[in-house]
Amino acid sequence: MEGVNNRSPGRKATLKLERLENQFQSHLDAPEISSSARAICEILTRASPHGIESALNSTGISPSTELVCEVLKFCYHYPSSAVKFFRWAGKAHKHSAYAWNLMVDLLGKNQLFDPMWDAVRSMKQEDMLSIPTFVSIFGSYCNLARFDEAIMSFDVMDRYGVQQDVVAVNSLLSAICNEENQTERALEFFERIRTKILPDGDSFAILLEGWEKEGNVAQAIHTFGEMVTSIGWSPQNMSAYDTFLTTLVRGERVDEAIKFLGVMKGNSCLPGLRFFSTALVILIKQNNSPHAIALWDIMVSSGLLPDLTMYNTMIGLLCNNNDIDNAFRLLDEMPLNGAFPDSLTYNMIFQCLIKKKKVHELGKFFLEMIKNEMPPTHSNCAMAITMLFEGYDPEAAIEIWNYMIENDIKPFDVSANALLLGLCNLGRFSDIRRFADDMLDRRVSIYESTMTHLKDAFYREGRAARDKFDSIFRRWKHC
Repeated sequence: MEGVNNRSPGRKATLKLERLENQFQSHLDAPEISSSARAICEILTRASPHGIESALNSTGISPSTELVCEVLKFCYHYPSSAVKFFRWAGKAHKHSAYAWNLMVDLLGKNQLFDPMWDAVRSMKQEDMLSIPTFVSIFGSYCNLARFDEAIMSFDVMDRYGVQQDVVAVNSLLSAICNEENQTERALEFFERIRTKILPDGDSFAILLEGWEKEGNVAQAIHTFGEMVTSIGWSPQNMSAYDTFLTTLVRGERVDEAIKFLGVMKGNSCLPGLRFFSTALVILIKQNNSPHAIALWDIMVSSGLLPDLTMYNTMIGLLCNNNDIDNAFRLLDEMPLNGAFPDSLTYNMIFQCLIKKKKVHELGKFFLEMIKNEMPPTHSNCAMAITMLFEGYDPEAAIEIWNYMIENDIKPFDVSANALLLGLCNLGRFSDIRRFADDMLDRRVSIYESTMTHLKDAFYREGRAARDKFDSIFRRWKHC
C-alpha cells in the first residue's frame, strides 16, 4: 500500500500487543463453540503447517459461511494457520464480507500488515469493502501506537472505493482517543479534516471524552465552544454535554459547570440524572458540600427526582460537613419526591446533631425517629447519652436508655457505662444504684474503669454512699 510502511514496533508497542493477545479467546475456553468449529480449531493449533490442508480435507466438514466466521473468532493466536484455513474454505464457498473483515482484523491485530492489505485488495476486487473494514485497520494501528499509519489508512480509503464520511472520521478519532494521552493527536487530525468533512455531535463527544480521560479542562472548554459554534444546541448531543460537565467537576471547576448548566437549561439541553449522579459522587469524594448542594438544587428544580440512595449519599455529605440545616431540608423534601427516608437517613442526621451538640434538637428528633419506627443505632444511643449529660439534659439521656432496654437495642454495654458515668458526674448516687442493679440483673458489662470512677465518687460522699458502692461492687465482682 502506498504511504504505509510495515515497520517494526518499539518495546512499548510489543508489550501492548502481548496484552492484546492475552485478550483473544481460544477455542479451549469457549464452551459455546460448535463441534465442527472445535474440530477445525484443533487441527489449526496442532497440525504442522504443511499438513493443515490435508487434515482439513480429511474431516469431511463443509466450511459454511457461519462456520468460517466461528473458527476465525477463535484463531487470533494462530494467524498463519487461520490464513491457510481461510484459503481452504474459500475453495468451497465465496467468503462473506463479515468473514473477510474478521480476517483483516486478525491479521492487523497480529501486526501482519502486508497480508492485511493484500486481503483489503482482494476485498476490493470482490466489492466487499466497507467502513467496518477500515475501522478494524484504524484500531490495529492505533493499538500499536502507529498513529501515522492509521491516518494514512483513512487518507487512502477513497482509492479503495470506500467513502470518507463522518462515520469514518469518528471511527478514527475514537481509535486514537482510546489510547492514553493521544487526544491532542486526534485533535490535529480533526482540525485537518473538518474543512472537508463536517463533524457531527459524535465527533465532538469523542474528543470531549478524551479530554475528560486526560483531565484537560482547558481543552475541553475550547472543544465544547467549538461544538456549540459548529453544530449548535441539541438534546441529541446529551452525552457530549454530560462528558464536558463531568470534566469540569472532576477538575474542581464546579462554578463554571454551574454557569454552563444555566446556559444549557436555557437551550433545553439540561443533562439527565446520570450526569448529576456522577457529579455528586465526584463532589462527595472531594468533600465539597457547598457545590454539591448547588448542583442538587439545580437537579431537583429541573424535575429530576433523586432516589433514596442519592438522598442518603447527599445527606451523608452534608452531615459530615455539619450542614444540618440543609440535611433537614432534604429530609423534609424526600416524601414530596417519592423517596422515603430509612434508618440510615435518620441515623446520619441524629449523629450530626450529636456532633454539633444540639441538645434540644436531638431530643425532639429522637421522638420523631421512634414515632416513625426508625430508632437510633446502639452506637448512636451511646454517643447521644454522653452528649446529653454534657449538655445538662440527663432526663433525655435516661429516656434514650430506657428506650434501648424496652426495645432491646443491643449491645447495651457502651450506653450503660455512659449512663452511669453521666449520673456519677451529677452526683445522682441513688439513680446509679438503681440502674446498676438493673444492669447487673441483665448481665450488662460494667467496665472496671467505670467502677473505679464510681468508687472515687461514692467514697468522697461518706459512709452511707460508701456502703452503697460496696453493695454494687460485691454484685459486680461475682457477675
